[in-house]
Amino acid sequence: MKSLPFIALFAASFALSPAANANLSKAESGMAKTVETEQPRSLALLEKLVNQNSGSLNLVGVEKVGEMMRAELEPLGFKVEWKPMTDTGRAGHLIATHVGRPDTKRLLLIAHLDTVFEPDSPFQKFTRKGDMGEGPGAGDDKGGMVVIVAALRAMQAAGTLNGANIEIHMTGDEEDAGDPIEKARADLIAAGKRSDVALDFEGLVRDNGADMGSVARRSSESWTVTATGKSAHSSGIFSAAAGDGAIYELTRIIQRFRTDLPEPNLTFNVGLIAGGQEATLDAGGIRATANGKTNIIAPVAIARGDLRTLSAEQAARVKAKMAAIVAEHAPVTDAKLAFDPGGYPAMAPTDGNRALLVKLNGVNRDLGLAEMATLDPLKRGAGDISFVAADVDGLAGLGPHSTGDHAPGEAVDIPSIARQATRAAILMSRLSAEKR
Repeated sequence: MKSLPFIALFAASFALSPAANANLSKAESGMAKTVETEQPRSLALLEKLVNQNSGSLNLVGVEKVGEMMRAELEPLGFKVEWKPMTDTGRAGHLIATHVGRPDTKRLLLIAHLDTVFEPDSPFQKFTRKGDMGEGPGAGDDKGGMVVIVAALRAMQAAGTLNGANIEIHMTGDEEDAGDPIEKARADLIAAGKRSDVALDFEGLVRDNGADMGSVARRSSESWTVTATGKSAHSSGIFSAAAGDGAIYELTRIIQRFRTDLPEPNLTFNVGLIAGGQEATLDAGGIRATANGKTNIIAPVAIARGDLRTLSAEQAARVKAKMAAIVAEHAPVTDAKLAFDPGGYPAMAPTDGNRALLVKLNGVNRDLGLAEMATLDPLKRGAGDISFVAADVDGLAGLGPHSTGDHAPGEAVDIPSIARQATRAAILMSRLSAEKR
């Protein structure tokens, strides 16, 4: 659907009150006005991005979205590089750099080019439905890229981009990271080490209708438990000779996980399980094949699941507990615990991150917007900012609000694009003026 019939409504999606204007500098008021004026342009860019499929495995499509972003960033004075990642099985990353004053803070902006919707998905096109824009990746994360562009264009118009040190990393495999992850995220990690602030432009989370501030993201790791036992006639189950069998051993382990592991900010899920005379997983660990008979004690059982923690310390502690549970074998059984390589680390809620939220709330106050409370980290998933969280203070959730992410019907809240772009432009301008 074309955006032109909606220009008036879209341009009115964010407007400053007279009281708010009084608290802003002339440049900041100008940025808010530019975002408002360019809303139709932002919506047209969103539609263009969404209509280009960029599923993580659609390497050509991801690179095309990268070229669209190059076309937006180079006119703003960014040096843009495409970093191929075909040797990790993915398209690559777009890295854009703007060099400003040497003594001011260096900002790292993070977003991603890919979506979960591959070319065979029936969900492919952008559709405007009132204040919602429905389409694959409309919120996650093509809406986030639109917010970045809108904010930077407002900064350029106000003159605050000139002296800003900004590095942008738009990864091409956030939804399905390339292997090995160490190589897939090497450039992003290096950027974190040379930056002073990291801003993540994935989606804004609302809680009970209120915009929330994200100072933390939990990790995402996958684990496998493989239990083994002695294959024998079922009439001998639980005997000293035959033991408990692999399925009972796996059941014991999973039940112990459920009763012994729970603690604040931790979740652990069992997503796949199989056992029998034979049980195998496919290469990706997402499909299982099993066969057996009721009168044979199962010699093998496999479970796959995930683990999400709020800090590296919590992850280490919980993994040690899991290993101890797995090591306490039932009679005549064995079991092994393994964690997949390439998980996402946690972004812990540090004092530095909280201080950035205070600065963002200063922007909110001056805009006449409500203060953003700290989001419960259980209410958002893992993301790329976590790879730099150990090295640099950061905020997540600077993209627009959306609903139904990762499923057909995903839709971005269009007025939130303007609000988030205005917040980001002013926040980045203020941060960029701070001394290192």
